Parts: sequence; structure tokens; C-alpha cells
Amino acid sequence: MKKKIIVTDHAFKNVAYEQQMANDFDAVFECHSCETEDDTRAAIADADVVFVNFAPVTKNVLSVLKPGATVIRYGIGYDNVDIKAATELGISVANVPDYGVATVADHATASLLPLLRRIPAYNALFAQSDKVRPGDVGDIRGFRSTVIGLVGMGRIARAVVERLRPFGFSFIATDPYCDQTVFDSLGVERVTLDELAKRAHAISLHAPSTADNIHLIGADFLSKVQQGTVLVNTARGSLVDLDALAAAVTDGRIAGAALDVTDPEPLPLDSPLRGMTQVVLTPHAAFYDDDSLQNLQRLASEEAARALLGEELRCKVN
Repeated sequence: MKKKIIVTDHAFKNVAYEQQMANDFDAVFECHSCETEDDTRAAIADADVVFVNFAPVTKNVLSVLKPGATVIRYGIGYDNVDIKAATELGISVANVPDYGVATVADHATASLLPLLRRIPAYNALFAQSDKVRPGDVGDIRGFRSTVIGLVGMGRIARAVVERLRPFGFSFIATDPYCDQTVFDSLGVERVTLDELAKRAHAISLHAPSTADNIHLIGADFLSKVQQGTVLVNTARGSLVDLDALAAAVTDGRIAGAALDVTDPEPLPLDSPLRGMTQVVLTPHAAFYDDDSLQNLQRLASEEAARALLGEELRCKVN
């Protein structure tokens, strides 16, 4: 019987890498646009390998896979896959953690710099008046006296530090799992989350989505930040309490925010954040450029080939 390879959903121009890999194994190949649990369950029945982007891969979905099947999550996070259930069912789950570190770091850096220079605020003023003065956006701190606070010190956060270093910023970070040698090698001061809230002038989020991290950036954290702080989230939407953020933007404690991810996603149409000129929104696009997408699909397809050959997976997560 031929192997069965399924793409549940994707955001790419095509699935040429995946199709070619399936052809190499003379396998059945199908590409879907699954959004719901029922869609996904129907699409992957009896599959040997499943590529998944955002489709929900619950225990109910996993139960219809062939014994010993492999699920490959396009990207770093895998919170839409029930890892515990997969392990119980003997299903392997892999991710692709290293495909787009540079691209996401580029997006985070490109989001942070204009917020610090209040460029979105200036642009909004020009839409309302033909007379805009430099001081109309309030205080602008010089880069050389600005402290960047990083929540998480994984690959992407480290790449952000390297990109921002030439501007003269100082760096602090919090990460309970990162070795001190990483902080020392980058010249980043290790602090608690509470201290980071109080000292940072710009905060960039790079933490995973876990039960402990839900609304890590909530009312308590935001009540401690300095007036005029800016916030960038290219990590996971669940890290930020959107209601608390909207309140902090309204009272000026947060002078600007760039959100590439939100929870829920997409951001509801009635969210007050949509109408705030201080808030810049992008559609979960930090990973998106031609180079990173090709790298992601190539690495995911190579992982699928290893699964079909019975070889050890490069990035197995369970």
C-alpha cells in the first residue's frame, strides 16, 4: 500500500518541496485548507506523514492517523498540536525551529526602531494636520540611553541583540532556562521579569506559549513599566493580555506597540487596538520572506523523508 502524505494547511506560494518528496516515495499526496477539527480529522485519516501549519491537531484528530505516523509542524511553536496525546498514541511530532531565525529577528528589529522614534505617531499626525512639530509626539529618548528588555533569550532574541547592538542600546533580559554563558557572551544583563518591567524602555517578546506564560504581559506587568515604553510581540499571541495592553496604550504607559501575533488571532474587529494609531499590526508575518519560506518547506520535507525511511528525526519534540 502506498504511503499517504497530507498538508493540512499552509501559507506558501506552492508546496513544490512537499510534492517532490512525495513523488520520490511514490506516495499519495494531498493538500488541504483545513481550519476546523472536523476538517483536519477528515483530511488526515490513515496518513503516514502530516504537515500542519495552524490547523488544530487534537487527540481526536491524531487518533485517525496510521500507527507510528509523524506530524511535522511548519515553524517553531507547536501549541496547536496535542503533544501529550501524540505521545500516548505513538505518533511522532517534529518542528522546524531554525528555518527563519534571521527573518523573525529582522521583523522584530524593524518593528522596534520606528516605535522608539515615534514614526507611526508622526505619520498619524500628518493625516490630521498640515502643521506637525517634532515635539508633538512627546519625549523621544536617544538610542544610546535606551534599555532594551528581552523576554526570552532563545535564538531569535540573540539575533535581535546582534542587530540592535550597533545603535548603542543597552540590553537586559529574563529567561529562566537560558544558561548564564549566553548572557555573558552577548553582554546582556540578566534580570527578573519584574525588574525588566521597571527598567526597560522597549520590550521585545521571545518566549514560548506555555501554561505559565499565558498573559505574562498583563495588567500587573504593565502597571510597572515606565511611561512611554514600547512593546513588540513577534512570539506568541497568548503572552499578552490584549485588554490590559489597550488600557496601557490609552493611558500612555505604552507609547507604541507592534503586534505580529495576538490571541485570539486574527485580532477581533471590535478590538480597541485596531483603532489606535500607536499600535502597528501585522498578520503573523514575521516569518514571511522568500528565503525563510523556502528554507522552512525544504527542512520540513527533509524531515518527512527521514520519517518515511524510519530514520531518526532531526527535530523531534516528543
